[in-house]
Amino acid sequence: MIMALLVLSMIVLFHELGHFLLARANGIAVLEFSLGFGPRLLSWKSKNSGTRYSIKCIPFGGSCAMLGEFGDEPEFDDLREEFADGKHGASFFEKSPLAKLSVVAAGPLFNFIMAFVLSIAVVAWSGCDVPEIAQVVEGCAAEQAGLQKGDIITNDIIKILYGCEGYYVNDVDDRIVVHGNQDMEVQFKRPNVEDGTWETYDAVLDSDYYYYQQGRYLSGMNFYGNRPATESIFKLLKYSAAEVRYNILSVVDSLAMIGKGKVEKDDIAGPVRIVSMIDETVETVSPYGMVYVIMNVFNLMIMFSANLGVMNLLPFPALDGGRILFLVWELVTGKPLNPKFENLVNMISMALLMAFMVFVIFNDLTLLF
Repeated sequence: MIMALLVLSMIVLFHELGHFLLARANGIAVLEFSLGFGPRLLSWKSKNSGTRYSIKCIPFGGSCAMLGEFGDEPEFDDLREEFADGKHGASFFEKSPLAKLSVVAAGPLFNFIMAFVLSIAVVAWSGCDVPEIAQVVEGCAAEQAGLQKGDIITNDIIKILYGCEGYYVNDVDDRIVVHGNQDMEVQFKRPNVEDGTWETYDAVLDSDYYYYQQGRYLSGMNFYGNRPATESIFKLLKYSAAEVRYNILSVVDSLAMIGKGKVEKDDIAGPVRIVSMIDETVETVSPYGMVYVIMNVFNLMIMFSANLGVMNLLPFPALDGGRILFLVWELVTGKPLNPKFENLVNMISMALLMAFMVFVIFNDLTLLF
């Protein structure tokens, strides 16, 4: 439980740190920087910046409360009076649209930065999961396409769907799972038996030859489980970026499946099941030593941090994505939304979001107990 709370707190704290640093860089006064929601457990106010730093009783989420951002909430009355002279910075709404946009976008961006840094550590330690074929199932799409043991999938399964290359086994597997109802162009490389050089080929995975097993479309490609070490710093950075991209696209795919009604409510994991997942992972790998624990926790943090970054970019008013939408409107029209109207919309949306979180937590508890 302690490890799970620590992991989630670090992810949220880094997200809010992005908002905080860009707010301060843009001369915006920060009333409070907090971890968690609800009543304060611990609180300390900086004499230099005037910002109150708090730990609150509900250890999920957090906030970076900027001057002007929360309207007339009495919770910040004492701080607001101190900031009235402008000594510690200006109101959020007094800044330019680009300044405000940079502050709002910094939260999700910092989540992606965190995922990337952790990916560097994981890939440097464990190697990269290259999609080299270990076996081709007879009669399936991979065999029909001419794929063989030893071939390495390079990019087109990902490129045709997302305009970017794939480097991981999961890249290939997950795209087929999600898009298994369509033919897919495949690019792969195969060693030349005469001189050992690699040659690149193109093929098509015919969806008529996919098979469906345990809720997954499968093409008949089974991959090796070994993870060779990266050969250079450049490749380490490349594969680390690919790891982040894979986690981002997995969230995008999941949202698309939710939109299409292909996801059951029990498939949506809330904070209770996330805590349980982290605890189970730590318990499972702890016999192998602390390094295994740390790297497996890093793996989960990569997934959760990328997930938080994507979810916060959704165009829902209570989230960063909704605020970005409002700021884009301001940039296009040259007129900001009325702050009172924006605060009202955000408060209503936050209430809806909290109601959804209550439902998810209740669902988690039902499934676990």
